[in-house]
Amino acid sequence: MADFDISQLMQQAQQMREQMEYLQKGLAEQSVEGSAGGGVVTVKITGAQQVTAVEISDAALEDREMLQDLIVAAVNNAIEKSKALAQDRLGSMLPPGMFPGGMPNL
Repeated sequence: MADFDISQLMQQAQQMREQMEYLQKGLAEQSVEGSAGGGVVTVKITGAQQVTAVEISDAALEDREMLQDLIVAAVNNAIEKSKALAQDRLGSMLPPGMFPGGMPNL
């Protein structure tokens, strides 16, 4: 039976943490776009889920309630895409099945 090397395990954990930090920084620099109403409202959001822009077409300005609903839908669409981006980037570092259904808090 092989000896258990705690220092090697700690070194691997440190490397994994550094990789996660690097990938998370990269996510903050990438962006995705969500939209609603066939592009009437478009929201840009980073991979770290920070909204960076909201674009609203003139057609949406006539109906306030519809505009509010479209903004919510576009933000939610962008968040879903941001989570998928994070899952794709960060999930590749984790053992298969570690977080079924997605990574927590992303």
